[in-house]
Amino acid sequence: MGKRGSRSQSQLLSNLTKKQKKHLRDFGEEHPFYDRVSGKEAKPQICQLSESSDGSNSESESESEPEQVSGYHKLLASLKNVSEEEDEEEEEEEEEEDSVVDDAEMNNESADDDVSVEEETATASTKMQENVTLSIDPEGQDGKEPPGTSDISPEEFTDAKHESLFSLETNFLEEESGDNCSPKVSQDPFVQHVNKELKEKDIQAVATNPKTTHQLKWPILGQIVFSSKFQKLETFKPPKDIDLKSLHLQKPLESTWTKTNSQFLSGPPKSNSSFTPLQKELFLIMNSYRDLFYPERTALKNGEEIRHVYCLHVINHVLKANAQVLGNNSRRRSQKLGVGDDDDFRDQGLTRPKVLILVPFREAALRVVQLFISLLEGDSKKKIIVSNKKRFQGEYGSDPEERPPNLKRPEDYEAVFMGNIDDHFRIGVAILQRSIRLYAPFYSSDILIASPLGLRTIIGGEGEKKRDFDFLSSIELLIIDQADIYLMQNWEHVLHLMNHMNLLPLDSHGVDFSRVRMWSLNNWSKYYRQTLLFGALQDAQINSVFNKYCVNLQGQVAVRNVPLTGSISHVLVQLPHVFQRMEAENLASVIDSRFNFFVNKILPQYRDAVMSHTLIYVPSYFDFVRLRNYFKKEELNFTHISEYTQKSGISRARHFFLKGEKQFLLLTERFHFYKRYTIKGIRNLIFYELPTYPHFYSEICNMLKATSRGEEATWTCTVLYSKYDAQRLAAVVGVERAAQMLQSKKNVHLFITGEK
Repeated sequence: MGKRGSRSQSQLLSNLTKKQKKHLRDFGEEHPFYDRVSGKEAKPQICQLSESSDGSNSESESESEPEQVSGYHKLLASLKNVSEEEDEEEEEEEEEEDSVVDDAEMNNESADDDVSVEEETATASTKMQENVTLSIDPEGQDGKEPPGTSDISPEEFTDAKHESLFSLETNFLEEESGDNCSPKVSQDPFVQHVNKELKEKDIQAVATNPKTTHQLKWPILGQIVFSSKFQKLETFKPPKDIDLKSLHLQKPLESTWTKTNSQFLSGPPKSNSSFTPLQKELFLIMNSYRDLFYPERTALKNGEEIRHVYCLHVINHVLKANAQVLGNNSRRRSQKLGVGDDDDFRDQGLTRPKVLILVPFREAALRVVQLFISLLEGDSKKKIIVSNKKRFQGEYGSDPEERPPNLKRPEDYEAVFMGNIDDHFRIGVAILQRSIRLYAPFYSSDILIASPLGLRTIIGGEGEKKRDFDFLSSIELLIIDQADIYLMQNWEHVLHLMNHMNLLPLDSHGVDFSRVRMWSLNNWSKYYRQTLLFGALQDAQINSVFNKYCVNLQGQVAVRNVPLTGSISHVLVQLPHVFQRMEAENLASVIDSRFNFFVNKILPQYRDAVMSHTLIYVPSYFDFVRLRNYFKKEELNFTHISEYTQKSGISRARHFFLKGEKQFLLLTERFHFYKRYTIKGIRNLIFYELPTYPHFYSEICNMLKATSRGEEATWTCTVLYSKYDAQRLAAVVGVERAAQMLQSKKNVHLFITGEK
């Protein structure tokens, strides 16, 4: 047996190559590639090893495995007498083979570099989309989370420790807090609103009733329009003086509001001057539980002033709603079982979240929570309990050193993009008397603060397995702040959210149906939901959301002031402005009509080499892609910059355009919104469509003076517009001039002297 065994081993060794013998000696086994298998046919499996794998890793792995006596180990023992010369020959062969592999890899890399321009552009665009932190994808991504954020949901932190402490079902109202919301007959606007009963015929009449409107002029808000689809339309005018007691503020807001709002008040704080004139008129509308659209909220002028007043309204609403529930808990405990009417205790919705605040960035969410703490705490020595506060400040705060120094941008840009500008977040906030619980689970929260993208990733889309929107079923107060920024992010997320508001939940989520209000059980919650919409401009898409999704039974109030001068008055360069009117049969055909008008009427005038240095400003990304493809097809000498262009591409495009190596530059509006770069070398300017923000018109026009070299006489500016651009046109040229331009079908030539 011994001789036969040694003979078989020697036969095996003789069949091995030098490389196999070395692998057998080093690792104690044959290379898997040379394993002898049975004659049965099997599908081959190719294993691709990483380039970083080396002998040391393999040795450590082999050492960690339990030792087993095998035929390979017996063969290893017979290989110990291999000569040193043979080892040197094998090492030289391996070096030659490695060099061949390296050469092949180099050839492959060089071959991979020889890709087409379109593939390189597509790859760069994909990488850019992965690195962009703002949700500026116009195509919606169909509810999928953006790259780099897909791991947020599984690791998302929620506070599970304080569930019983903040539970509405197991807590009772403190005696010192009082119970201001329990009686059904009350002057409190909150009680009147939630106790107002609708009938089936009222709901059916909403679909057929025409909207009744009434216009009033208020001292500060200006022209406001009251409207309602319900039969009775009530209007009111603001009183000169307001007493805090008449506003029915819940404790402790009467005492804390004056100090919290003191930064906006002039002179010594008084009980009758706790609001600024703007805050007073806004809060009167909010406290009446009407829907409100205010399109004059700007980050520089009144943004914080408005944030303070709607946070007061939110806390007041939540404290009253929770006080009603806790008060009924105490009443039910004091009464014997079976005594009293169950309808007396209907005080909540199908789910607990009752307020949703939509803000664009984490910095805004941080400021909202800080206002909540200030409103509940005030100047009292007794601090309120705020759970997970340190974690919240770490995740939603910002480091001032992260912002690059010497970054010169307009003031409005600095005001919008200050602090933490991450736009993918959502957080639940529970409030119980004088305690705040941050990171509360959604179904244990009173207030939800989120961005449109943060909600879209949890709401999901049709066909997705993991999606949830039941927490939106009983929202009583919806606040959409800085709505104009969502136009620059992804407006589809806002529309997707509105389509899922106040739907019947798919699960009960442990609700006590005997405590649920009847209008919530009847799926009438949307008629009781108050929506507060704040933005910086009048826009058709924002108006559409307000008109379509705001059906509050109390009615709607919209501020409709018209611009008198327009942003064209801020153009500081001598420039002739030619407004070219294009005709469109209907709103759906405007996109195609504009493209055909531009290609057939405008572009031929600029094809000549004399009309070089032409910047084409395109607000819509879809129009930008269409123009880019057309320019490529026609082989025009052009370059382009969009929000997805990498820094190197931006630098090249700006350089080529400045030097005149590229005749046209396509520029998207959202790139200008997020970067505000000054494009040098512009001589001819074309607005493919009027800009969304009116002040962008003057900013782009004033870029012509960045490289003024005596060509002022040849500068041109052409603007395309139609009758469907009435709002944007009025914001640029003023309402009177816009009315004349819309009535006349002729092209309009304006010349700005530059004196302002």
